[in-house]
Amino acid sequence: MGLKLLCVVAHPDDECFAFGGAISLATRAGVETHVVCFTDGQAASNRGDAATAEELGAMRRQEFARSCEVLGVNHYELLDYQDAQLEFAQFSQAACKIVQRIREFKPNVVVTFGMDGALNTHPDHTLVSAFTTAAYHWAASPKRFPELGPTHHCDRLFVLSASFYLPDRPAPMPIPWTHQLDVRAVMAQRLEAFRQHTSQKPLMEKTKDLFEELGHFEYYTQVAARDPQPAERSTDLFAGLGG
Repeated sequence: MGLKLLCVVAHPDDECFAFGGAISLATRAGVETHVVCFTDGQAASNRGDAATAEELGAMRRQEFARSCEVLGVNHYELLDYQDAQLEFAQFSQAACKIVQRIREFKPNVVVTFGMDGALNTHPDHTLVSAFTTAAYHWAASPKRFPELGPTHHCDRLFVLSASFYLPDRPAPMPIPWTHQLDVRAVMAQRLEAFRQHTSQKPLMEKTKDLFEELGHFEYYTQVAARDPQPAERSTDLFAGLGG
């Protein structure tokens, strides 16, 4: 059985803006990938030509699908949570949705945001981090959601870190990283995926120079593992797995 990666995000464009390098490297290596996005991004500041929130949500759902296809994602889905409202979601129910996906997809590696909220310190990112972290552990527990089928123990859980800040945003306090991924070989693919988010073109233009200068690496921190082990520095989220 081949390796599998589950990526859990909050908004359409997170999959390429934040995790595009890791996803592209995984798909190029033959890893089966699944991206779960909690909201359709109706509260975004950049709204394209959408006249209503519903129109923007429909537009961003299509953009998300096109971006995942460019990244080579095998499976992707967008849930029905409200953008900018995840802090008010029922925690156990939200985490349960990720437990279900973990038990069905059976990933080796799970990646999501850190509790800092990423470069824009977005509360939705923080909540997705919390939901996914709980789900990573609960998916392996027979006491949690037994109606969802047999447990699954993922090998590793990673959260996103960062080596730079956005100049016009409050600085996050990112977790120190353990894994540095060289994503230069997939930068073009990542950029092409972001281009699919036409409603977010102003954001792409605003950050293009910054990522061309500083975005050659993605940084992750391993925060959980299937077995007790010391922390190690690495350049591969899948090192030592699958053979």
